[in-house]
Amino acid sequence: QVHLVESGGGLVQPGESLRLSCVASGSISSINIMGWYRQAPGKERELVADIRGYSSTRTVKGRFTISRDNAKNTVYLQMNSLTLEDTAVYYCRGWGSGMDYWGQGTQVTVSS
Repeated sequence: QVHLVESGGGLVQPGESLRLSCVASGSISSINIMGWYRQAPGKERELVADIRGYSSTRTVKGRFTISRDNAKNTVYLQMNSLTLEDTAVYYCRGWGSGMDYWGQGTQVTVSS
């Protein structure tokens, strides 16, 4: 069993930045891929970024960077230049070896 706990969400203004964290505990050796998803009100959950194996950093969408620190069992999502459209619940996901785990989510609200 793997437990994923997200943190770092909050209320920010357009143009500001946030860094989300996801700490994994338990049988983490079964997890090969870590990812961040988000779900906005009335919309389907969508993939924001994922990172595989021992990759350390990957920039996606030009504004977001996903990174992982295997020593801390933590994956991060750095989000810059946030817009109103980035408002959503952000979920951490870890999967591999036929297993699939999700965190409870952290709310990100971008509002002026």
